[in-house]
Amino acid sequence: MTVKRRVVVLFGGRSSEHSISCATAGGVLSAIDRELFEVVPVGITREGVFVLEDDDPTKFGLDPEHLPEVLDNGSRVRWPEDSTSRELSVTHADGSIASLGVVDVVFPILHGRYGEDGTVQGLFELVGLPYVGSGVLASSVSMDKHFTKTVLQHAGIAVAPWATVSAAGFRADPEAALRSAEELGFPVFVKPARAGSSVGVSKVEAPEGLDGAIRDALEHDDRVLIESTVIGREVEIAVLEGRAGAQPRTSVAGEIVVSGRGFYDFDAKYLDAPGIDLVCPASLTDEELAEMGRIAQEVFTAVGAEGLARVDFFLTEDGFVVNELNTLPGFTPISMFPKCWLASGLAYPDLITELLEIGAARGAR
Repeated sequence: MTVKRRVVVLFGGRSSEHSISCATAGGVLSAIDRELFEVVPVGITREGVFVLEDDDPTKFGLDPEHLPEVLDNGSRVRWPEDSTSRELSVTHADGSIASLGVVDVVFPILHGRYGEDGTVQGLFELVGLPYVGSGVLASSVSMDKHFTKTVLQHAGIAVAPWATVSAAGFRADPEAALRSAEELGFPVFVKPARAGSSVGVSKVEAPEGLDGAIRDALEHDDRVLIESTVIGREVEIAVLEGRAGAQPRTSVAGEIVVSGRGFYDFDAKYLDAPGIDLVCPASLTDEELAEMGRIAQEVFTAVGAEGLARVDFFLTEDGFVVNELNTLPGFTPISMFPKCWLASGLAYPDLITELLEIGAARGAR
């Protein structure tokens, strides 16, 4: 008889990507192998309350009329009291207390700040719980686009040219941001430094649109990037940590084909808005795919990533340019990360199993 591993599926959170996290959790809850794993679904409300959630994938569907979220149901999940027990408990709304059992591994399906940025990873470290994905430093560096670019540039990896603007700096000298954008050359992209899923991202075609785009991005972070527009195909590749110290593994590539839409924004990613096609596998030569995989491995290693990542590129006339690194990429069944692995021969449920086994085997850092 197979002894099931107990898995905490952790989702929701305080970031602007709360609903995306919930939708991803719905996909994982529906696909995780129940013969191998016992699931404890733990939600985080938008205010940061840890609650025991329903083990019901249908509750977390994503559509334009309904963005799923974790609500405060009165329960309170308690993390282990020390680094040796690994036992979770819950205080129910009626005041009764129950054990949730000893946890083998946590799967943090959290996007954005307070989940993808090393903060919740630090919590797992403090209480001694093994978890899926990168550790504190790699998560923090990879979440911040400015520092990701800085590290990769130092490692000799090509990245899109950029300038970083702080909220304080913008208030003191808004013209400096305009000068930076003019040096990069319009059109430019304006992005929050620490947000994902295209939240707060704008394409700015001319100087008069810059002020509003920066102010919009500053609603999501206190630092924003102004990025040069790179002309090239948008291609992505999925990475899995190698077993037993082996090299990271890379999938086939996917491509984002934009037709009749400014860029791959939130609505296109998650609400099936028209004008975007996700093509997987992408039409690349064997040499291009090999080069893309090699660079993705270098990116993964340069930041010290673990578990999983998705590396986004532009394929230009001069070669590959890294756009972003995502250590907790979109993980709904239709997201690019699982689509790339599916096209590589690894089905969604098996991908989940692989990640959980890697996390459990590594133990607490």
